[in-house]
Amino acid sequence: MPGLDAKGYTACVHDPRSVAVKDLLSLADLRPDQLIGLLDLAGELRAGLESGDAPRPLEGRILAMLFAKPSLRTRVSFDVGMRQLGGDALYLSPAEIGLGSRESAADIARVLSRYVDGIMARVFAHADVAELAQHASVPVINGLSDQSHPCQGLADLLTVRDALGRLEGVRMAYCGDGNNVAHSLLQGGARAGMHVTIVHPPGYAPDAQQLRSAAAIAGEQGGSCNATEDLAAVDGVDVLYTDVWASMGQEDEAAARRAIFAPYRLDEALLQRADPGAIVLHCLPAHRGDEITDGVIDGPHSRVFDQAENRLHAQKALLAWLLGGLPLPA
Repeated sequence: MPGLDAKGYTACVHDPRSVAVKDLLSLADLRPDQLIGLLDLAGELRAGLESGDAPRPLEGRILAMLFAKPSLRTRVSFDVGMRQLGGDALYLSPAEIGLGSRESAADIARVLSRYVDGIMARVFAHADVAELAQHASVPVINGLSDQSHPCQGLADLLTVRDALGRLEGVRMAYCGDGNNVAHSLLQGGARAGMHVTIVHPPGYAPDAQQLRSAAAIAGEQGGSCNATEDLAAVDGVDVLYTDVWASMGQEDEAAARRAIFAPYRLDEALLQRADPGAIVLHCLPAHRGDEITDGVIDGPHSRVFDQAENRLHAQKALLAWLLGGLPLPA
């Protein structure tokens, strides 16, 4: 396992586990070819579903889904994905698990490894999902943590490639908090050779270590990763992305953040500064009127609901690879 720093973040360096990935805690766990392979596999699985000729590599497999916080897209897409691949999913609520309070993450991992074929965990602290992976003998997938949202990142890149026909060289500006979604865009975009800029208010930059490691990978792949407070970074971009200003667990900061983040709202005026063919993304749920306007999220540039659908396809690829041993396309 990667080491943990004082905040419980995993070190974002080249990880020898990337050669043969057991878990997915961050897109930093993947080599660039593995990332693209997962997107290719997602496309193949989607095409098979549409044609009625979908493989079922997870017959008899069960995924335990641990939720420390509620979800719509994560729960439904993983559940449906397992069923479409021939397996089944078991939902475990916060009350049933009591992660770190009723029972330690290490003990939960050891017990569930005796029952199921994989674990997906949606948690608050990244240290919790890292501890699950450290002690589980089955694959562990990060369904969201305070550091990273890798499944969302895979869906985001799949959506960009669907809409624009490529990833390499694509210019993306993410406007808002330098949060877990921003970190996954940096790590995923870097491996795809994209130019990703996090445009944030003062004091809300992405984690410096995440940015440094992504920038190093991006340089190797012909892309770039940056962070800035200057909204000029949105000029001419191919993708505009935003997220909620106050995430789950930050509700007491919502009013203060609303005033701080208001200049970074993705509205019609900001959209006009992007390339005329730009697409708009939002990982949902959206606070309409705050970080994005109705006119933008429901407008012709929006790919937000395609993006939500792609959670299903991207995660099916991940499940088929990690739990079913389905090879990634060359």
